[in-house]
Amino acid sequence: MSEPDWGRALVEAETALLHPHIELQRFGAVELLRIRREDALGALGDGMIEAITDYAIGVAGRSEIRALVLTGTGRSFVAGADIKIYHGAGLGDFNAYQRRSRRMFDAIAGLPQATIAAVNGYALGGGFELALSCDLILISDKAKLGLPEIKLGLLPGGGGTQRLPRLVGAMRAKELIFSGRMISAAEAVAYGAALEACAPDDLLGRALTLANELAEKAPLALAEAKRVIDDGLEAALPSALTFEQRVLGALYATDDAKEGIAAFVEKRLPNFSAR
Repeated sequence: MSEPDWGRALVEAETALLHPHIELQRFGAVELLRIRREDALGALGDGMIEAITDYAIGVAGRSEIRALVLTGTGRSFVAGADIKIYHGAGLGDFNAYQRRSRRMFDAIAGLPQATIAAVNGYALGGGFELALSCDLILISDKAKLGLPEIKLGLLPGGGGTQRLPRLVGAMRAKELIFSGRMISAAEAVAYGAALEACAPDDLLGRALTLANELAEKAPLALAEAKRVIDDGLEAALPSALTFEQRVLGALYATDDAKEGIAAFVEKRLPNFSAR
């Protein structure tokens, strides 16, 4: 099957606005969430966090959507929090903002669908943490990643100190967080903080093609594989292996497993029903 003409598809797809700076497009079983705030490099300002959170909570229950791509526009994916929100804010307001952010990151990370961050430009602070909340990160070879909170007298509070070490190891994560430096796309791939780098013009098409491929897989098995991997990282190995086998047995009893096995034997494409 030939790859879709994503340039044409993106132009022709209907667009819904979740927020003045957040738009949504659908391509079959894949949805594309795009942050458009180029004047502020995609910084997460008023209402944006809540809009993303509400979307993630809603799409989690939509079995017809099987993969999600998040991206930005212009020179930035998301350049983190809108720091003007911090200036002069009391501790109570600051902590409330962090709780709202945590809810957004957790909602994205907890989705049963496969999620892909297509990092088109700067992904700094909360923007990098938003990408880290996704299952896979594809990055433009012109993009930069970083957690610069140390330069503000702070530390990453949206999962950077926890999700980044799980990807790149504790020592590399400490170096990046302690220094607050930005890294290139090549460094991100070498460190394991991104899956692959693409030419800027190819990034979104590559992400949508990959999302389409994942959307064709058995949705129950994909969701459970995601859960077993994520939860298993928090458990002792023997417990995680027992969990893996228990979930595998439950999947074997599903209609999707029966269909997948039958399709393999009959040499045809499976038709998964998420049952």
